Amino acid sequence: MKIKTTLLLLSLFAVSITAKIKAQEENIVLKTATGDIDGTLALPENKKDIPIVLIIAGSGPTDRNGNSDLIDGDNNSLKYLADALRKNGIASVRYDKRGIARSMDAMTSEKSLRFDTYINDIKDWVELISQDKRFSKIIIAGHSEGSLLGMCAAVDNKKVDGYISIAGAGRSADVVLKEQFAAAPDNIKEIIFPMLDTLKAGDTIASVPKYFYTLFRPSVQPYMISWFKRNPQEEIKKLTIPVLILQGTTDIQVKETDARLLAAAQPKADLEIIANMNHVLKDCDFLDKEKQNTTIYNNPALPLNKEFMMDVVEFVRSLGH
Repeated sequence: MKIKTTLLLLSLFAVSITAKIKAQEENIVLKTATGDIDGTLALPENKKDIPIVLIIAGSGPTDRNGNSDLIDGDNNSLKYLADALRKNGIASVRYDKRGIARSMDAMTSEKSLRFDTYINDIKDWVELISQDKRFSKIIIAGHSEGSLLGMCAAVDNKKVDGYISIAGAGRSADVVLKEQFAAAPDNIKEIIFPMLDTLKAGDTIASVPKYFYTLFRPSVQPYMISWFKRNPQEEIKKLTIPVLILQGTTDIQVKETDARLLAAAQPKADLEIIANMNHVLKDCDFLDKEKQNTTIYNNPALPLNKEFMMDVVEFVRSLGH
């Protein structure tokens, strides 16, 4: 009987804790002309006069929690970021970009999507958040491709008080893609590199080999053209607000060089190179791609790197109220 009673109490305790966490998160929706963009507002216990961080996810089908359909398994990196901020008295909003997860209906067609579409969505999120008097400061934090989106949205935006680049590229996307394909066989590079150059020049590719259709399909080419036009070094130098640049040393997608290029372009920024942190912001002391993907990218049980979280929290707090 005592065992059953104990198990019941533990079960009720677990339900209570889960309910409390859910109560500290609210659904928030950005209304747009083409449909709703769905997000999550995470709130600390103190809900007045607090800073708030707008978290921007990376490229492709990556949702508000940092998880991608292209990877078999979740990492929950952005969900954990929001939770860590909440525990430190900082609110946050994270959302599914239009065309992704619960914001799927907000995108009319892939062919009509442009890089500036996402930038304008971020600006609209900032405007929506600014109307809530509970929040004293608005900080944009962009991860991976979200870094470039966030910095573009922060330029000349008087309602943004700070900007954080998390594992953000320091070179235009076409250059980064060429680097990622550098180890491919020569016959592959002879096809891919000219196509990248064509898009960089602002032209579409009339005929795409079937093998490369996933990357260069006609409907995605206009987006890639608009993306390639943006140089992160040129964008970050336009910022006049406090900037924090964070980069892990065991990131297999974005290099330490990228963070240093961003810092060189924006000398007033704080640069933190975090030892043994990978692209999904977890502890990792190796660079092997296969091991990285199977043991860390797909493991939601692993927590965020502690130094990373400390840097984010300290930066937000340094902005005051």
